[in-house]
Amino acid sequence: MTDSKSAAPDAPSLREDLTVAPDGRPLSAQPEWRREFPIDWPADEYVSRRALMKFMTLTSCAFVAGHAWLAASSAGKRPEMPSERLAIARVDELAPGAARTFQYPPGSPPRLLIRLDATRFVAYDQACTHLSCPVVPQPRLGKIHCPCHNGWFDLETGAPLAGPPRRPLPRVTLEVRDGVVYATGITTGGATS
Repeated sequence: MTDSKSAAPDAPSLREDLTVAPDGRPLSAQPEWRREFPIDWPADEYVSRRALMKFMTLTSCAFVAGHAWLAASSAGKRPEMPSERLAIARVDELAPGAARTFQYPPGSPPRLLIRLDATRFVAYDQACTHLSCPVVPQPRLGKIHCPCHNGWFDLETGAPLAGPPRRPLPRVTLEVRDGVVYATGITTGGATS
């Protein structure tokens, strides 16, 4: 005598909860994929609208809470702005159209000093405002290029011209005195320190 638990998969005692296949043929005559994945669609548990709405509401609340936490934590932190001027280059070290990197204040992310002509200099953060890729000055074009996503900034103002960046590059305010270029502050979104 055979135990019903050890019976073949087609045995009626194990299969009585399954409905008939869509084409009406027995399980042994079904395609291999249907035999390997015998899903009984009529008896399958569907998610109700109420359960779906509960899940969507809880997920949305989690996203809102996460964004509120990020906004609150970043609002409490004010970036430390430099308060002193710092000599970053001698005027005769850079030819017109040349650039060099520097740190202001010391230990900060790199910044770019660019000599526009005989008397004018500009300085910006070297990180693109889109995804922080390093930017490359192209003085002959009058632009600064971000090669990661083909972003372009105006060389004289740091304003975005093309590509994904929407915010201008943070600008370092400069002062030229006695043949030395000094960094005196940082302008970010209209605020100068």
